[in-house]
Amino acid sequence: MDFSSLSPIALIVAVMGAATPLLFAAIGELVVEKSGVLNLGVEGMMIVGAISGFAISVSTGSPVIGIIAGGLGGMIVSLIFGVLTQYFLSNQVATGLGLTLFGLGVAALIGQPFAGIKPPSFPALEFTNIAARPVVIDPMIILSFVLAIGVAIFLTRTRPGLILRAVGENHNAAHSLGYNVTLIRMAAIGFGGFCAGIGGAYLSLIRVPQWTEGMTAGAGWIALAIVVFASWKPSRAVLGAYLFGGVTIIQLNLQGLGIAIQSQYLSMTPYIVTIVVLVFMSADKYRTSLNAPASLGQTFHKSG
Repeated sequence: MDFSSLSPIALIVAVMGAATPLLFAAIGELVVEKSGVLNLGVEGMMIVGAISGFAISVSTGSPVIGIIAGGLGGMIVSLIFGVLTQYFLSNQVATGLGLTLFGLGVAALIGQPFAGIKPPSFPALEFTNIAARPVVIDPMIILSFVLAIGVAIFLTRTRPGLILRAVGENHNAAHSLGYNVTLIRMAAIGFGGFCAGIGGAYLSLIRVPQWTEGMTAGAGWIALAIVVFASWKPSRAVLGAYLFGGVTIIQLNLQGLGIAIQSQYLSMTPYIVTIVVLVFMSADKYRTSLNAPASLGQTFHKSG
């Protein structure tokens, strides 16, 4: 094993790339859950965003339009979930799981003609590091940080953000004060879907520039785990995304170095870490209950 072949700068950039789709999806889901809605369909929204972004990017020749289309694809699917849960009052957990299965099926169907096609290259920023070597970072990495900071400011320093949190804490009290709980939650669900769709489009256009059926490979479930790990705080979501992204990159590099461990065990690592984190967080129910929105997952019945 030759660890000298590993470049620290290249490793950091790789971790950033692996963390970015997780961060987009996690920040979007965080906003959704802050409004009191539990959407387990993040995986489905991401895969629809991946194929929507890929198909539009290939068709138009513009990866930027593709990223936007990916976000819109995720948003459309999320709004289906929103209508079912907020207007028809369906069970949020069951609807979210159904949304994931729906998204995976639709993406597989739409993606059949795009297998094996290379999308147009996304513009990147190039820097020179201290070793006088070029370092290429795509703008979406920077945008993910801007998104996390913007959401943190929105939730804590703006009136609409405080209203959103109030809806998530006690939707009946918010309704009695004259706020349209359903409309606020629909807006949050749409935003979460847009972010998840961008995360999926990032996967198919930048991280792995190709379309492969099921290419999200559990990224949506990891994003859900990150929200819990972050205690519903955007700053911690950044840390969680980079932790899980780092685990993914480390296991890939260990395989490349020829570590005497079966590749299947190394590939399991990110998901094992996800399970461990969820078990650890759920063990401290008191701490979790303090941070989780009080109305999370509860159906709002409008009265009066």
